[in-house]
Amino acid sequence: MMRVLLSILLFLTLQTVVGQEQFSVYFDTDKHQLTPAQSKRLKEWITANGNSKIVAIHGFTDEVGSVGYNDTLAQKRVDFIYEQIKDKVTIREDFKTISYGKNFMQSINQAENRRATIFYILEKDLQRENEILGIQPDENVEGLEITDDLPLHEKVARAKVGTKIILKNINFFQNTFATVPESQGAMYDLLFVMQNNPNLKIQLQGHICCVDKDRRNLSLERAKQIRRFLIYNGIPMGRVTVTGFGVTQPIYPIPEENEEQAAANRRVEMEILSK
Repeated sequence: MMRVLLSILLFLTLQTVVGQEQFSVYFDTDKHQLTPAQSKRLKEWITANGNSKIVAIHGFTDEVGSVGYNDTLAQKRVDFIYEQIKDKVTIREDFKTISYGKNFMQSINQAENRRATIFYILEKDLQRENEILGIQPDENVEGLEITDDLPLHEKVARAKVGTKIILKNINFFQNTFATVPESQGAMYDLLFVMQNNPNLKIQLQGHICCVDKDRRNLSLERAKQIRRFLIYNGIPMGRVTVTGFGVTQPIYPIPEENEEQAAANRRVEMEILSK
């Protein structure tokens, strides 16, 4: 159940939307359960917000520990808070969480980094819920222009069968198929799209740069890595096929003139197979 609810990055910038509130509780070092004092604060917030609606929970850690360990700890903090509030405060059906670990702008005060933040809408503002969250009226947008600045869910909504979309900000460690930590947000964007479009089937297409031939089939392995992430988070394998094009479909001629062109060639795309 929780895995279905989880998605890493919100499709909008929650912190800056007018009308949305946030509340944070803080944890001791290396702990995912609250101290008595923080538990009291959370209970008081629950009592005061029984008629509010939760949109998301974000988890954070300080800089102590590895990236992988901190990502896990941040998610444990989110899960702990969710268990405390799930039957007491209304939660949106498309509720999302994100676990930042230590990959965010850290405060000088380390205690402020060990937190979970609840994003919510007050009861008095619920009549403006869609406006606050930037949700447009349900209408057929398929076929409209797909611009580079659109969030992924809007690109998919506008896409037709056969459309290819570059998955921006998904990057890999050099000469490997391991994603860099900064790719996590874009990967959860993709997961969110797959969860909220149950009829959507895609093909993930890997591309590499800088060489004359993909001798290690790295482009395919990178596409497979993104599929593994989706499957691990509950997306059926039958909805995601993969292929690797190596260096046969570069955006810029190889050898590239600069790193910007190389980065553009080194990409993963998704092709819409059915919606």
